Amino acid sequence: MKIEEEIKQRKFTSVYHKAHINLLFTASWLSQNSAQLLKPHRVSWQQFNILRILRGMHPEPATIKLLTERMIDKMSNASRLVEKLKQKGYVERRVCPSDRRRVDIRITDKGLQLLETLSRIMEEGLHERMGNLSQEEAAQLNCLLDKIRD
Repeated sequence: MKIEEEIKQRKFTSVYHKAHINLLFTASWLSQNSAQLLKPHRVSWQQFNILRILRGMHPEPATIKLLTERMIDKMSNASRLVEKLKQKGYVERRVCPSDRRRVDIRITDKGLQLLETLSRIMEEGLHERMGNLSQEEAAQLNCLLDKIRD
């Protein structure tokens, strides 16, 4: 469906304004869809992102600072997200033996198992949501999005 129909707006001040609104709307739409896929597992999109970062570093630990730098949503409170994941048994926090001011965060086996399931669910959902793009179109979209941030 065209953005004009989605938001009931016919006029935009420019093609750039329309692209900006379209990009924001689509990002929100994808985020809401992702949240719905994760909801039955009681994990937020931001928590899923932290688990993915930790899996990528596994078995090495991460710090809150590193997680914040790598997160997609830079406005998220990484400390709060890690604490919620810790309460669920998906991550562990330990004081670094060589620097007591530093806290090391690692994904647990339980977290790795959950992430395997969630990754499969998210990949299936991704194909469902973006499957109307060819691989070439998806590659072109990636290039255009990267170009916006240059």
